[in-house]
Amino acid sequence: MTDLALSSSLAMAATHPDPAFPRFHPRPAQGWINDPNGISYINGRYHVFFQYNPDSARHSQIQWGHVSSVDLVHWEEHPVALSPQPGGPDSAGCWTGVVTSDGGVPTAAYSGVRDHGGHSQVVIARGSADLVTWKQDGHVAASMPADPLVTAVRDPFIFRFNGARYAMQGAGLADGRAALLLYSVESLDDWKYQGIWLTSADPVAAAHTPAEIWECPQLVQVPVASGGSAWVMMFSLWLSGDDHEHANGVGHLIGSLSADPATGLPVFTPSSGGKSDLGRDFYAPQIMQLSYGSADSSPAALLWGWANEGPGRDGRRGRTQQEIDDAGWSGVLTHPRVLSVVDGALVVSPVPEVEAYRGASMATGAAGSVVLPGFAEVLVRGAAGVSGGGAGSLELVLGSGADAQVVYSGSLAEGEELRIFIDASLIEVYRSGSVATTIRAYPAPGEEWQLTLPDGATADAWELALPA
Repeated sequence: MTDLALSSSLAMAATHPDPAFPRFHPRPAQGWINDPNGISYINGRYHVFFQYNPDSARHSQIQWGHVSSVDLVHWEEHPVALSPQPGGPDSAGCWTGVVTSDGGVPTAAYSGVRDHGGHSQVVIARGSADLVTWKQDGHVAASMPADPLVTAVRDPFIFRFNGARYAMQGAGLADGRAALLLYSVESLDDWKYQGIWLTSADPVAAAHTPAEIWECPQLVQVPVASGGSAWVMMFSLWLSGDDHEHANGVGHLIGSLSADPATGLPVFTPSSGGKSDLGRDFYAPQIMQLSYGSADSSPAALLWGWANEGPGRDGRRGRTQQEIDDAGWSGVLTHPRVLSVVDGALVVSPVPEVEAYRGASMATGAAGSVVLPGFAEVLVRGAAGVSGGGAGSLELVLGSGADAQVVYSGSLAEGEELRIFIDASLIEVYRSGSVATTIRAYPAPGEEWQLTLPDGATADAWELALPA
């Protein structure tokens, strides 16, 4: 095992010819990564798997990469966990899935595709106690449903309700609706299909999660600020022709689960929803159910998302495929994020552990504008007692003169806070009481970041540094 943050991300970034390479979002030094998979907390370690092509910076012959951490700050890189098996049900790729404990045995349930362009099946693999070694015997737990209305299916997710284990998969239907398929899972080796569970024809879903296929479906319990918990569904909103652009992004529904009086199966009733991230560079998140940071062990959840490379969006400077190929790497996972529900809306915050990355202080209570390095955290506070936080808006700009690009802008309400993380080419903005904004922007050599504040707003800023 190697310490990824030291050997790959941090040390490589110091000498990496690509100034866009991140230091504080651990990933292999080379290759393509996308969707986070199999996020789990087992035997005192957080495990994050991800879609991975170690051989190039392109999306091809997908495997599962693997990193783990005891503290969400120091990360270790492990060998590839799952890889396509010649002649097996995953010969064309080991795609999105989850890891769960099955009678104490770490078990992966993932989408395997036998032929490029073919339908996916739920494939099962068993892991060692430390999740480093995996046995792939090609066991299929669920195949494509024998329902002519279901034209596409993918991305299994497992959840529990009323003491029983269930699973769902995202789907697309012949009439153009996105859908969820429900399974009962008494045995992980044999999933029982229960039918189409929810579709985008639901009026709340139609308003907040429009798509042709609901990819990477998630369902977790999230604490409500006023007490109790709510069930949150999250979908990646796939449209034909997306090609990693994903214009609809990621959306969520907030609601309740109840038991069907006739069958006992869970019924999800959405009541509200919204965008799960306000940036154009965020897709395919995975949420881990975890009792986290709460004395009463109320349900809590951690989320990771994927930020891809690509052409500039919203007026920002992008990267060509040739530039991505030359750099030799593509894709970053976000910081782990904590979910909660406040006043009926989803709130997303970085895990408290990322404060460990704060290094030297660069500014305290600064006003006007602040020049920032390529690796920084900023805490911005709206002016107290000033409606709208002061005149004007906040702007984060990369570069100067004719080449300057506004990477983020927005107003700041009275007493509102923003936390901004800059890790080379990945920018994460967390607004108090709201969801995050994930953005990619690529610094040219010598370019600096400048944050301009509204009147009355102040900022504290730190360089980022990996703790010992």
